[in-house]
Amino acid sequence: MQAGTALGNFANVFGAQATARPEEAGVIAELKAGSEEAFASLIAQYHAPLYSLIARTIPDPCEAADITQDVFIKVYRGIGNFHGESSLRTWIYRIALHEASNQRRWWCRHKRKEITIEQELSGQDGEAFHLKDTLVDQQESPFDLAAHAELREQVEAAVREVPEPFQTVVVLRDIEGFGYEEVAEILNINLGTVKSRLMRGRAHLKARLAPLVRASATSSAASPDRSSTTVLRAPLAGLREAK
Repeated sequence: MQAGTALGNFANVFGAQATARPEEAGVIAELKAGSEEAFASLIAQYHAPLYSLIARTIPDPCEAADITQDVFIKVYRGIGNFHGESSLRTWIYRIALHEASNQRRWWCRHKRKEITIEQELSGQDGEAFHLKDTLVDQQESPFDLAAHAELREQVEAAVREVPEPFQTVVVLRDIEGFGYEEVAEILNINLGTVKSRLMRGRAHLKARLAPLVRASATSSAASPDRSSTTVLRAPLAGLREAK
């Protein structure tokens, strides 16, 4: 009965973006006691958003599944040392970003010269293409779905090109939907630094998405009051909805 009550509260505890820490006490106690049901609920709640976050902050998104699994292993092994200095959600995301950072450093040392299906190549006619695109049977998908996927890929690629530490702030704020204060807590930096990094990260992203922004602005000529910032945020919102 007690386990059922704790799990019943679990969804309420993690359903909101900002969680009151006293309400986490029961869930944390279950996790520290080794409850498999509580940990399974934790995985169900956080697997998709953590996978999305990691995939967008590492050079090779194909590694995201393994890194996400490593994050949950570290959460399971480290929950006994969690003393509530921050919210449980913040603590978990901090672990995820640390693991993503480790993977980026490893990639720079070992995998930069490898060719993956995500890498852009140049054909005989000089036109750029991605190897993964040659493996997809385009006839099985509707044209509009393929177009949307292509747009998401362009934005995903542009986000991965934003240099750190600006990339992480853009992903947390504009894609994952965290508030400024939550971003500051996750990264352990002050609010002013969050806003400064976000502004610079958006500037980098805007430069890389300039053709997309111009195309969107042209297609919305009937609404001249739309700013470039509004046009830029539209594809980012699309990524958030696609998670």
